[in-house]
Amino acid sequence: MDKIPMTAGGLKQLEDELRNLKDNERLAVIRAISEAREHGDLSENAEYHAARERQSFIEGRIKELESIISYADIIDPTKMSGDVVRFGATLLLADEDTDEETIYQIVGQHESSIEQGKLSISAPLARGLIGKSLGDSVEVKTPGGSKSYEIVKVDYI
Repeated sequence: MDKIPMTAGGLKQLEDELRNLKDNERLAVIRAISEAREHGDLSENAEYHAARERQSFIEGRIKELESIISYADIIDPTKMSGDVVRFGATLLLADEDTDEETIYQIVGQHESSIEQGKLSISAPLARGLIGKSLGDSVEVKTPGGSKSYEIVKVDYI
């Protein structure tokens, strides 16, 4: 499998989630299964089945996180500079139709969060921005139609 690019902050978030699943969630679901078993007949015990389903989800997520972390390729944007958009860049974009400005950082797909301004490297907007320079205009096809953005600022912080 190929390396998975991510920032140090993204790796820390994944490691924190993994630690929480192993140290807290796993133990809580084991207790829930134990309590449900005490209620008797397991074939008709909804609490038991729900706890087992939750346990299956937790164990699957633990394996997924361990795999992602093992293939993580940490990229430190603070060691980069320039006006060309690359992984890790923090951008100020202006919507050319509305002049509304938005700040995004281009990050790995496992750490992306539009609400936090973290744009996945695999998102159409990020793919359109990679390789462009300060002042360039980028047109991106979105589900709502085509949108044009101007790159107002490129930082590596």
